Amino acid sequence: MKPSLEALSTFVAIVEAGGLSPAARRLNIAKSVASKRLAELEEAAGTELIRRTTRHSQPTEAGTAFYARAKRILSELDAALEESACAEGTLRGPLRVTAPLTFTRLYLGRIFSEFAVAHPEVDLTLDCDDRRVDIASGGYDLAIRIGRLADSALIARRLAAAPVLLVASPAYLEAHGAPSAIDELPGHRCIAYGNAPMAHQWRFEPANAADQSAVVTLTPRLTINNGEIICDAAIAGLGIASLPLFIVAGALKDGRLVRVLSGAVPEGGAIHAVWPSRPALSRKLRTLLDLVAARLPQHLAAAGALEA
Repeated sequence: MKPSLEALSTFVAIVEAGGLSPAARRLNIAKSVASKRLAELEEAAGTELIRRTTRHSQPTEAGTAFYARAKRILSELDAALEESACAEGTLRGPLRVTAPLTFTRLYLGRIFSEFAVAHPEVDLTLDCDDRRVDIASGGYDLAIRIGRLADSALIARRLAAAPVLLVASPAYLEAHGAPSAIDELPGHRCIAYGNAPMAHQWRFEPANAADQSAVVTLTPRLTINNGEIICDAAIAGLGIASLPLFIVAGALKDGRLVRVLSGAVPEGGAIHAVWPSRPALSRKLRTLLDLVAARLPQHLAAAGALEA
C-alpha cells in the first residue's frame, strides 16, 4: 500500500512541530486525523517512524532518515506544480514566513501586503515574533533576522544595514548627566532588551580591526522584550537605551531622543533574509525575496534609518 500525500505532509509537520497536536494545529486538522495519517504511513513503511510518549513525539532513527526524503519529495512536488503554473504566470501554494514583530509593523507589513495582493493564490502565513524562532521546527520557508548571524546551515541574503545607537531623552540627560565614556554606563540607568542572549551586557565595535569588541556589564533599570516599548521608556526619561536606528529615527528627528556617546558604536549587524538549504528556491519564495530586497531599503531610507 502506498501512503497518501496527506500522510506524507502530516508526518513532516509532526517532525517539524514536535508533536501530533501542534502539527494538527498547523495543518488545521483534528489530532485524530493526524494520528490516523501517521498510522497509515507507518503501516506502509513497515516500521515505527515517530516514537510517542505522554510529553513528546520524536522521530526514530528510521523516521529521521525518512523525514529527509519526505521533505525532499514534497519540495520537488511543490516545484513541479509551480512549474506547471508558470505558463499562466500564477504563483500558488503555501509560504510560511517568520519576522520580528516591531520591524514587520514598521517596515515589512506593507511589503508582505503588496505581495499578497499581487499573488492572491499564495497561502501566505506570517508569524511575527521578536524572539528568534527555529526555522526548521516551525516549518518556515523564510525568516527575517536582524543583528549578527550565527553560523548555521541556513542560506542568507543581506537586505540592509542595521546600525544601533545609544539614546536617551533630553530630560534624562539634564537630570543625570551624559556619560563621557562607555565605562561610565554601569553608573547610569540603562534599559536592556530582554530577548538578547546577554541582556545585561552591551557590546561595542572595536576602534580598529585589530582590537576586540568592548563589553560593558550593566545592572539594567528596566528589562523589556520589545524595542518600541524600550523606545517609549527612553523617551519618558527612564534611562539610556541601545536601539536600532530603524526604531529611533523618528524620535531623534523630532528631538524626543538624542544620541549618547556618538563615538561609541554598539554592535549591530545587518538585516538578512535566511532560509533552509534546498536544491532550488521555489518561484514564489524567490519572488517574495526579490520584492523585499527591492522595497525594504527604500522604506528604510525614507524613514532616515539606513545610516547613523
